[in-house]
Amino acid sequence: MGSGGAATPDGREGGVKLVGYDNFVRHNPKSDKFAIHKFHHIEFWCADATNTYKRFQHGLGMTLVAKSDQSTANTLYASYVLQSGDLVFAFTAPYGKRTAVPGEGTPLPHYSLDGAYEFVNTHGLAVRAVGLLVDDARTAYEVSVAHGGRGVLPPLELTDPASGASQTVAEVALYGDVVLRYVSGGFSGPFLARYAPTPDSPRLSYGLVRVDHAVGNTPDLLQAVEYIMGFTGFHEFAEFVAEDVGTVDSGLNSMVLANNNEFVLMPINEPTFGTRRKSQIQTYLEQNEGAGLQHLALITHDIFDTMREMRARSDVGGFEFMPRPSDRYYRELPKKMGEALTPQQYKDVEELGILVDRDEQGVLLQLFTRPLGDRPTVFIEVIQRLGCEREVRGSEVKDRDSGAVVRIEQAAGCGGFGKGNFSELFKSIEDYERTLNV
Repeated sequence: MGSGGAATPDGREGGVKLVGYDNFVRHNPKSDKFAIHKFHHIEFWCADATNTYKRFQHGLGMTLVAKSDQSTANTLYASYVLQSGDLVFAFTAPYGKRTAVPGEGTPLPHYSLDGAYEFVNTHGLAVRAVGLLVDDARTAYEVSVAHGGRGVLPPLELTDPASGASQTVAEVALYGDVVLRYVSGGFSGPFLARYAPTPDSPRLSYGLVRVDHAVGNTPDLLQAVEYIMGFTGFHEFAEFVAEDVGTVDSGLNSMVLANNNEFVLMPINEPTFGTRRKSQIQTYLEQNEGAGLQHLALITHDIFDTMREMRARSDVGGFEFMPRPSDRYYRELPKKMGEALTPQQYKDVEELGILVDRDEQGVLLQLFTRPLGDRPTVFIEVIQRLGCEREVRGSEVKDRDSGAVVRIEQAAGCGGFGKGNFSELFKSIEDYERTLNV
C-alpha cells in the first residue's frame, strides 16, 4: 500500500511509495499528531479585494459576512469574507505602502505589505492560506514545528472587541508560498476575531456547502508528501499515477492526504514528462512561479440547481466552465453508470455538461471552471457526492417520505475523485491551453 513511515523523495524502501490506483489499499491509521476537525476557511490574496470578492460573490452565490478595511480602522489592508454554509472565502489586498501604518484596527498586525506585494506580483490571484479548525492552534503549531514544519506565524491571540471571545491563530508553511493556518478558540464568527460583521448584506446562496478537498501542485510529489505527513500525521487516502489519469498528450502523479476524520482531504500533484505536450501541472508551476494551490473542490447537495445558477452568470461577471464533454461521452454514460442515475438525471448532466464517475462507495458528479484569473492557474471544481450516507451530525436534509429533518454525513471521498473522467478532462484542458499557446 502507499502509506508508511517517513517518506523519502525517491520513494525508496521505508518511505511512501507511489504505487498507482490499482495497487493502492486504503487504510486509516488515525495518525494525526494533533486534533484537526475540518476546513475553517480559504484566504485568497489579490491586488484588489473589493472587485475580487464581488465577482466571487456573484459567481458562486455567497454572502458578505465580515470585513476589515479603512472603514474599520484597518490601515494596512482591505479584507472581505464570504460565506455559504460552511464554505468561507476571504479576499485580502494591501493598501499603498507610503501611507499604511499598523494601527489598532488591524486584525493581524504581522501582515507585511512588502510580503503581500511580492506574493501578488509573483502569483497573481492565488490562495495564501488554507485554514483548519483545530482543538488548540498553539499545540498544533508547536507539534508541527517540532516535527519539521516550517513556522510562519507563531501562535497569535486575538480578542473580539464585541463579544470578548478569544481566538488563537498560527501558521506553518504548506507548499510554495501557501500556509496552513490553524484556528482555535471560543470565537464563533465566520472568519477571524476583530473583523467587523456585515449583518445588512443581502443573503445569497446557490447551494455551495463546504470545501471537500484542496489540491496543491508541486514539482516534487514525494518530497511534499513527506514534509506534510511528517508534521501533521496525515495519512494517504488515495493516489493516481500518469497511467491512471493521463492522455496521450500529458499527465500527472497525485497523492491524496487526509486527517483522522477524513474531512480534510488534500491531494498533491506533480507533473510528468516525456509526453507530446507539457503537463498541465508544469504549466501551472511556470505560470504560478512555483508550487501553490491548484483548485478547490466545493460540495453542493444539488449540483443541478447550483450549476444552473452559476452557468446563468458565466457571461455576466461569473465564472466560465471548461468545455462540455463530447456527445459520445453522454451516449456511453448510461452503460458505464447503469441505474446509479435516474433518466432525468442523465438528461440534466448532459444539459449542464457535468462529468460523472463512481467508485465502490458511491457516485461523483463534477464540473470545473476555467482559471479564475488571467493566469492558467487556480480554478474551482463543483461536486456532488451520492451515496454512502448515514444519519449522524452533518448537513440537515428533509426525509422525502416523512418530511422530518434528519442529519446526514457521507463517507469521505464518496464516489472518488473522478479517475474515470480524467482523460476527458485532460483533453478539455489541453484544447483550452492550445487557445492560450501555453
